Amino acid sequence: MRKPRITVVGSFAVGLTMRAPKLPIFGETMLGTDFDMGPGGKGSNQSVATTRLGADSSLLAMIGTDKLAGIATDLYEAEGVDMTLVRAQQERATGVGFIILNDRGENFIILDMGANELMDAAAVDEAEDRIAGSDVVMTVLEIPVSAAARAMELGRKHGARTILNPAPARQLPDEIFASVDYLTPNESELRILLGLPADDARSSRELAEELRRRGVRNVVVTLGRSGALILTDELDLMVPAVPVQVTDTTGAGDAFNSGFAVALAEGRDIVGAVRFGVVCGGLACTQLGVIPGLPARAQADETYAEAMKTTWRD
Repeated sequence: MRKPRITVVGSFAVGLTMRAPKLPIFGETMLGTDFDMGPGGKGSNQSVATTRLGADSSLLAMIGTDKLAGIATDLYEAEGVDMTLVRAQQERATGVGFIILNDRGENFIILDMGANELMDAAAVDEAEDRIAGSDVVMTVLEIPVSAAARAMELGRKHGARTILNPAPARQLPDEIFASVDYLTPNESELRILLGLPADDARSSRELAEELRRRGVRNVVVTLGRSGALILTDELDLMVPAVPVQVTDTTGAGDAFNSGFAVALAEGRDIVGAVRFGVVCGGLACTQLGVIPGLPARAQADETYAEAMKTTWRD
C-alpha cells in the first residue's frame, strides 16, 4: 500500500520555551527553569508529525537566511520531510515563538512570524503540482490568510481533502469556508472565528453550528482533556479523550490535526479519523517539547487499539 500523500502549507518558527511556577502578569519578573530552543511553527510541526505517522509529507513554508533557518532544514532532513517547497527569503528573519509553561503544563505563546508573512497566493500556486497529487492538503493561520485560502482552493480543485486548522485564530471571510472540508478549531479559536471573546459562555456546539451555517462542511472542535466534538450534516458526536499524564500541552493541537489528516488520507471515516487524532494529541502531551512529543506510528496504533477496548468500546 502506498503512503498517504499530504501537503502542508504552513509555517516554521524556532520555539524558545521556559517553565515558570505560574503564568506572569504585566510587569512581573520571575525565575524560570528548563529553557529549551527548538523547531516549531504549526505547519512545520504538522509536516513532521504526519511523516512520523507514515505519510509522504511535503511542507510549503518560508524561512530566513539566518542561522535559525538551519534548524528547519536539519529537522526536515532528519525526519524525512520533503522540503522541496521550503523557500529561504532574505527580506525577513526566520520566525520565532516565546512559550511559557506553568506547573500544570498550560502555556501561552507570543509569535513573531518573520519570513512566514511573505507567503502569498502566488507562492502557493507554485506548489500546485504537489497539491494536485495529494490526498490531503492542510493549512494554518500562522501565514497570511490569502495563502491559506489559496491552499484550500487548490486542494478542492484537485480533489484532495482540505483541513484548515485556524490557529492562531482570527475572523475570516466566509468565502474561505467554501473550500474547507474540515475546520478544526479549539474552543477559544472557535469563538474568535465568530468575532466573540475567547471565553464567551455560549456552548461550543451552538457556536460550531453557526460556523457550519457560514459554509463549513464539517467542524471538529478540539476540547483538550474532554476530547473532540464532531458536527456534520449526519453527526453530532463527542469523542472522549484518552487518559494520559500531562506534561506539556504545547503540541497537542498539531498532533491531533496530523493524526486526523493521516487517518483521513488512509481512508478512515471522520469518527475513526478524529479518534486517531485524539490519540495523537493525547500522546503529545506526555513529553516536554513539541517535536519530542509527536508520536511515532507504532505508539499511536498501540494506544488507539487500547482505547477501542477501554475508552470508546463501540
